[in-house]
Order: sequence, then C-alpha cells, then structure tokens
Amino acid sequence: MLGLICILLAYCSFINAQVIEQDTSAQAAPAQNAWQQTLNEARNESVYFYAWGGDPQVNRYLQWIAEQVHVKYGVKLEHVKLAQTSDAVSRVLAEVSAGNMSEGQVDLLWINGLNFATMAESNLLEASWVSLLPNFALTNPQQNPAMTMDFGVPTNGMEAPWGRAALTFYYDSAYAHATASSPPSTLQELLHWSMQNPGRFTYSKPPDFLGLSFLKYALIILNQQQEADVFAKLYQPPTVESERQLLSPLWEFLDQLHPYLWRQGRYFVSDGASIRRLVGDSELQLGFTFSASDIPGAVDRFGLPPSIRSFAMKDGSLSNVHFVTIPVNAKHKAGAKVVANFLMSIEAQAKKQQPSEWGDRTVLDLSLLAPDQQLMFKPPNQHPSALPVSAKSPSLSEPHPQWNAVLTEAWERRYGAKPW
Repeated sequence: MLGLICILLAYCSFINAQVIEQDTSAQAAPAQNAWQQTLNEARNESVYFYAWGGDPQVNRYLQWIAEQVHVKYGVKLEHVKLAQTSDAVSRVLAEVSAGNMSEGQVDLLWINGLNFATMAESNLLEASWVSLLPNFALTNPQQNPAMTMDFGVPTNGMEAPWGRAALTFYYDSAYAHATASSPPSTLQELLHWSMQNPGRFTYSKPPDFLGLSFLKYALIILNQQQEADVFAKLYQPPTVESERQLLSPLWEFLDQLHPYLWRQGRYFVSDGASIRRLVGDSELQLGFTFSASDIPGAVDRFGLPPSIRSFAMKDGSLSNVHFVTIPVNAKHKAGAKVVANFLMSIEAQAKKQQPSEWGDRTVLDLSLLAPDQQLMFKPPNQHPSALPVSAKSPSLSEPHPQWNAVLTEAWERRYGAKPW
C-alpha cells in the first residue's frame, strides 16, 4: 500500500511539474513573440543615438557597436556627438512643444541625473519598455536597486542601464616617494595631505561635472554622522531647512581646505582635463576623475608620467549608473530598443569594461553568468597606472539631482566672487 501511495505522489509531482513548465512556457511565449516582432520592425531602421562625443575611446567603442548591430540585426546606428546632453533634451522639448509626437530626430539618448529627471517630469520619455529587453534580466534588477533608480529618482522602465562610473583619484608615486608622503585615503586625510603639500591639489569650479562630484563626495562623507532622517534629505529635493542642516559641514571643511589648494583656492580650473594637464606638468601631485579608464590612456599618450597610480578613497566613492533612454516622439523606437538591448549584452558589456576599450564598469550581475562568461570581464593585463582590480571602496549614491543647482549657486555666492 505504501508503495502505491509513493507512486501516486511521484505521479502527481510529475503532473504538477508539467503544469508549471507549461505555465512558464505560456508566459514566456508572448514575451518572445513580442521581442521577435520588435526585431522584425527594427531591421533596416536608422537609429540616431545622441551621445556625448568628447572621448575618442568612447567614440571608437560606439563605432564597434554600430558595426555589430548592423551585422546582427540590420540596424544602422548613427552616433550624433553631443557636447552637452542638455542640447538633446532641448531638441526633444522643442519638437514635442511644436506637436511633433512621432517624427523626432532623437531615437536613443545617453543620459542620467538631472537631464533624466527633467525629461521624466515633462513626460518626454517612452514609458515601460525596458523590462521587455531580454538582456535587462542580466542586471538582476530585483536585487540591484541601482538598475532602476537614477540619482534617487525611479526610472519606471524609461531607462536601460548601460554602465557604472565612480570617483577615482590618482597621484604621482615618484613625488610621494621623494617626499616620503603617502596619498590620502579619506576626505579628512586629504585635508591633512593638502596642508602638508600646499598648492598640490585642486578641484574644478562648479557647475563643472567633476567639481560638483568632488563637492557631493565631501557633502556625503561630512554628513554621515547626522541623524538618519537628516542624512536622508540628501536624497530628496532640497529645502531651506535641509540646505541649512547639510551644507554647513561642507562650508566648514572647504574653508579649511581652500588656503592649501593650488593658487590658494583663489582660482579654480574649468574641468577635469585641466586638472589632468596640471598633474602632467607636475604642478599638481594629486588629481581625480569620474572615468578611471582615462588615466592609463593619458599615461600611454604621454599626457601623464608613467609613475602615476590610481586609487579609491577608503571612506567611499561617489558612484552612479548611466543609462540610455528613448524620447516619447522617437521615430525609430524598435531599432532603439534593439540597440539598447545589445548595449546590455554580455559581449558588449565585457568589451566595454576592458581598460583598453573603455574601462566602463559593467551593469550586469556577474553571478548570473556562467564561469566562462565571467572570464570575459577580466582584463588580460593590468596597466600599472590603472585602478587595481582589488581596490575596494564603499559606493556612495548620488544625492537628488536638484542638489547640483543648490551646490553650484551656494558655492558661487560663498567662493566665486572672492578678490585676489
């Protein structure tokens, strides 16, 4: 009798498994059919990808992407090089305001932060399309909130993650050896290092992106001891009260730091390229970038000395995810989705992470990949000046995008008009 019961239970389990498998297949089939329809619609489309064009390395990578999507999917990709992402935002806004809801020139846009928040708030973006991309699941969005949040603003399926960036510092190891001084590993150590090495460090003037990034890194670190409800205000639109509570520690820190900056903090460079040039000329001994891959390339181009070394601050690195999005009035939406999906493919992400190609960190959850696929993300050789693979630093999420304007205006009032 017992044997008969076991046989019946096993048979029922088999039936249940069959039903579950059929249900799963039934759910997957429409998604597969919908994606196949997107692939069919995309073939022979010309997709105009509006993306920053200021880096030859990134431009070469996008040329490779264009070759791949043309061969694999019959999509012709045109990289429209931007100086400022806001130029494309203004174009979409002007088109939609004029009633152009289906013939827009921008099919795909590289974006994050304030530009995304502005477009989302103005209903300028195609909604709820990212979950339809097969490769989006490889980012493990259920376990990785960074894939669905942009500077604290929910993406709501309007952006597909493309890469990660983090604030990375670099220094001249020959100078450190000659002066027997180690580079700083925390914000407070940076202050002490600057006092001991006056004129050897600076940051770029806001609203430059890199200068603002340094201010936001300091703003987060200096407020980490605040009450949790006060600290959380960094990730909400600023108010008069939160500005008073959170900015005071920053001004106190900068008041101490500025006299020991390059030119005593009376003059600030305009961008990160200027910082890198001053380090290359040995005027500065310490610099920073939001693109760690820039450093080995600059050394190879003789823009920086071979003694340069990269490192991450131990108290944290300001980090963010950058995305691609589709405007609501894009003319070639199917082709744009196919390109966005390929940008998240294992092949494209692994190539992009190689320092020799771009060095942009992947958005994929490598634990979901097979061992041989994970090996594709390991660099064959580590450049001496590159950020070590073993470098560890807590990830500091970007504050709410409206803090950018607050920081810029308050910094200008406090430091921008100082006389010589």
